[in-house]
Amino acid sequence: MAKRAGWLGRLGNRLNRMEARLNERRASVEAETSGNLPGPVAPGQAPAAPGPSVARGTAAEPPAAAGATAAGAATATHHDAPAAPARPDPASVIPWGMRVAAEASWRLLLLAGMLWVLMKVISEVRLVVLAFAAAMLVTAMLQPFVVRLRRLGMPRGLATAGTAILGFVVIGLVGWFVVWQVMENLDDLSDRVRDGINELKLWALDSPFHVTEKQINDLAKNLSETIGTNTEQITSAGLQGVTVLVEVLTGMLLAMFSTLFLLYDGKRIWVWALGLVPAAARPGVAGAGPRAWRTLTAYVRGTVIVALIDAIFIGLGIYFLDVPMAVPLAVFIFLFAFIPLVGAVVSGALAVVVALVTQGVFTALMVLLVVLAVQQIEGHVLQPFILGRAVRVHPLAVVLAVAAGGMIAGIGGAVVAVPLVAVTNTVVGYLRAYSREQHHHGAGMVGPAPHGSTALERVPDGETKGHDGS
Repeated sequence: MAKRAGWLGRLGNRLNRMEARLNERRASVEAETSGNLPGPVAPGQAPAAPGPSVARGTAAEPPAAAGATAAGAATATHHDAPAAPARPDPASVIPWGMRVAAEASWRLLLLAGMLWVLMKVISEVRLVVLAFAAAMLVTAMLQPFVVRLRRLGMPRGLATAGTAILGFVVIGLVGWFVVWQVMENLDDLSDRVRDGINELKLWALDSPFHVTEKQINDLAKNLSETIGTNTEQITSAGLQGVTVLVEVLTGMLLAMFSTLFLLYDGKRIWVWALGLVPAAARPGVAGAGPRAWRTLTAYVRGTVIVALIDAIFIGLGIYFLDVPMAVPLAVFIFLFAFIPLVGAVVSGALAVVVALVTQGVFTALMVLLVVLAVQQIEGHVLQPFILGRAVRVHPLAVVLAVAAGGMIAGIGGAVVAVPLVAVTNTVVGYLRAYSREQHHHGAGMVGPAPHGSTALERVPDGETKGHDGS
């Protein structure tokens, strides 16, 4: 009996402990459900079960008040819990330099796309663009004569017509003179070229390069065979030359008409073009236009004077060295002088080659010395003195502009490239100075304020001064 009573006592104690654990678990689940976490419970001690006053309210506290108390407790518990970290703005995570590079990149891509489309359009209407550019250059050269005639009291139409006709006649006479001189001296030149080739052959045989007569004959034979096998290509090139001649004549007619209207109505055309500019940028463009035109006029006038001096002095040197076709070569030197750097090299090399094949090595060396001397005087004395600082462009910019213009539009593009760079340099410099002056006078920036991820917060100067009382 005693053993049975002890066993029943131990069983009762185990059941009591299991009941206490079940009550503890039930209270924990109820607390999690209602939002109230229970405090620590001592081992072996059952948590206090919610009484009727908590579950259903008491007499002093109505059910509505009990619900409000529970909701307040749940809200308090919600605010006491740690909040989830807020995600930062994506733009603030990216480094500043990368943001600036990204915004600059898409703007550069947009500009590159615009330039690509512009080049495509220009290549499609290249003849019209080159004709108008040539008209601008001729107009810049002839407009001072129109202005002087107007000051003498001549009507605008008569002054324009007289200047244009005189200019076109002079240009036509120069072209006719070159063709006439070449045709007159063609037979003599061919005889002298044949004699010069024989002299070069004898010089090559006696030279220390160990050239044999068989090698020279093989070279001549290969050259004649090449010409014979490529007869079709040469014929097609001749047909293309006819097409080019037609295009040149068409371009000359367009340039003549454009020059006539630019001389007569240039100011009205400029006012119309200025009306196409947005109103906010119109004052700056209105100031940059006359300065760009003065730069173009100074460039054309200075280039004509420098080219004329080069042609006269190099032509005199060629004439006194008894080189045939001295006058046509001088005219070629004058025309090629409108292509900076490259034109002088090509025209000088042409004169040296003609002297080499007609008069020999010594005369060719003398012609080379004359060409180099005149070009050195031109580059270091004439151009800085005549052109001045207004149209001075760095030699690297000249080379790159001539190369780009030649690749885009051939010889016409090479002629137009440098004055375009000079005019652009003048316009950009004036607009930069104009913007600084407007900002200094308190006009602010033209256009909207900076925006985007790289925009900085800007505080007006007046606002800052108002806070510190100064």
